[in-house]
Amino acid sequence: MVVLEDILRDRGSRYAASVGPVANRAGIDAALAELRKRRKFARATHHSWAAVLRDGGPLKGDDGEAGAGAVILKMLERAELMDHIVIVTRWYGGVHLGGDRFAHVVTCTRAALDALGKGR
Repeated sequence: MVVLEDILRDRGSRYAASVGPVANRAGIDAALAELRKRRKFARATHHSWAAVLRDGGPLKGDDGEAGAGAVILKMLERAELMDHIVIVTRWYGGVHLGGDRFAHVVTCTRAALDALGKGR
């Protein structure tokens, strides 16, 4: 899994993105568990994610960041990236970001897709 740390900061919140291959729901759970084993990531507030599986269709999880999984999923579908998970991690900084948080999810997802050569 490729982990891109400290992609952006806004009003105390910090963001990272991770991307890696998965084949099924068990692979998604394993990728999330592996990421959470890292001390820094274990303390994160949210791990929003999405994947489009060849044999399982589109899957997403917001982890308390309502709507974030759908944003990631839409970008994965547009990039036609299958059998990979993109995880956007947020460390909440104490200030609500409102709609700006969706722009940050897009920025992080784009960075993850760029890391795979699937950006834009």
